[in-house]
Amino acid sequence: MKTYLYDTTLRDGNQDRKISLSLADKLQLTRLLDSFGVDFIEGGWPNPSNPLDEEYFVKVRELNLKHSKVAAFGSTRRANCDAKEDLILQALVKSEAPIKTIFGKSWDLHVTDVIRTSLEENLNMIESSVAFLKQYSEQVFYDAEHFFDGYKANKTHAADTLHAAVRGGADFLVLCDTNGGTMPWEVEAITLEMASLFDTPLGVHAHDDSGLGVANSIYAVKSGATMVQGVFNGYGERCGNANLTTILANLHFKTKHTFFADSNVAKLRKMSMSIDEIVNLPSNVRAPYVGDAAFAHKGGAHIDGVMKLARSFEHIDPLSVGNDRVFVTTDQAGGAMVVEKLKEISTGIDKKDPQVAKLLTLVKERENVGWHFDSAEASFKMLAYRSLGLFEDPFEVLNYRVIEDKSPEGVSVSEATVKLQIQEHVSHQVSEGDGPVNALDKALRKSLIPYFPCLESVRLDDFKVRVLGSNVGSDASVRVWSTFGDDEEVWSVAGVSANIIEASWLALIDGLCYKILKDKKAKT
Repeated sequence: MKTYLYDTTLRDGNQDRKISLSLADKLQLTRLLDSFGVDFIEGGWPNPSNPLDEEYFVKVRELNLKHSKVAAFGSTRRANCDAKEDLILQALVKSEAPIKTIFGKSWDLHVTDVIRTSLEENLNMIESSVAFLKQYSEQVFYDAEHFFDGYKANKTHAADTLHAAVRGGADFLVLCDTNGGTMPWEVEAITLEMASLFDTPLGVHAHDDSGLGVANSIYAVKSGATMVQGVFNGYGERCGNANLTTILANLHFKTKHTFFADSNVAKLRKMSMSIDEIVNLPSNVRAPYVGDAAFAHKGGAHIDGVMKLARSFEHIDPLSVGNDRVFVTTDQAGGAMVVEKLKEISTGIDKKDPQVAKLLTLVKERENVGWHFDSAEASFKMLAYRSLGLFEDPFEVLNYRVIEDKSPEGVSVSEATVKLQIQEHVSHQVSEGDGPVNALDKALRKSLIPYFPCLESVRLDDFKVRVLGSNVGSDASVRVWSTFGDDEEVWSVAGVSANIIEASWLALIDGLCYKILKDKKAKT
């Protein structure tokens, strides 16, 4: 049976104490999730007190998503209120999202002690809210908040809340382990019972407060749930949401459940790393399947075993999720992955080719000082093309300089000067900008666009800085990660240096050179 993937990174993941997504972040994540093949993307909770999410649901209509359906999140109507008069439900309708997801109370404790109404009114709130939203939606999903705790406290009322959602016309009944304290065998038994009572499809929404978010999600699917809600990389409030990265890998490799994104599982590590960069958090090296250490072998016996028969110490082939094995003691890492990536650039490349060894050395040297090519694919391609002699930089940097000035009135002005040798010409340009990087970007484009008009269509979509290593003061190295785009695709680049201006410059150069390379290839 097909399983649907429902991602709530933009809403639940954004409740992580270290994450604060901008509108640009949300739109970029939406494009990424859609390209991977996620079925449903929960965009946020639109309401007058949350203008960012309201704007998101306007802007997301311009993305022309290929597969994903966007969901707007909210709650049932207030007690003793007509659904059509409820401001939260009105905001959901205004969002024009094709999917509306609302939560209601399943635990009688919350009904009587938190929202302080009767059990009967709680059922009316659920039914009328779902029925109202059905008039304005392709589908309405009902999240039964605290369902497992509610079932254990009062199974009759918990089941009645689902019946109320069904009467309202809900398309999915999502069983939520909101406090994250339910055990897997409890999830299994309760989900099996609900599956026997309802023809409406079931979903699961688990939290990781007991470290069981992934396990509970898998047990729910095993017991009849056909939708899994979660957050890629497991971000979220408290201990986080169920990690959708691990869940979908387990469903694919261990339980043989199918989902639309099946064909993209080999891109899972790249997907995970890209999301980490957008939310600006370091990747978990021990993350199952996708972490740097997921297939790292240090013990001599383990290395010997893997070299003789990989599956003796690896539960799957690392390449099947876009990862690679690492032999820590022998430093033999990355060869297979580099060869796979080089096949996209030049056919007939063999792992024994000296050019591969040269490129692998360059990759290791850069990653040792903080480059991260998994989430900066364009920088890897530029490094490979240069290393293989397939791309010669179309200009030489003679000089660049940034001046920061602050007027007596407190106004800051950034000015950048760029001097380039382009063919037989020298281009010397000056620009002002909103900060040193913006000024450099403008001056660089002013120099290059007369010679490379294809750069006119390039936009800088995202720019983030991360401090690297053990030095956390002003002398620390930094990695700049940037995303560029044009009308055809988006690409990510990186730059690393102890000097934040130099790191930014390296990223800008790679981002624009990638477009020049792409344009050159299109013409040949």
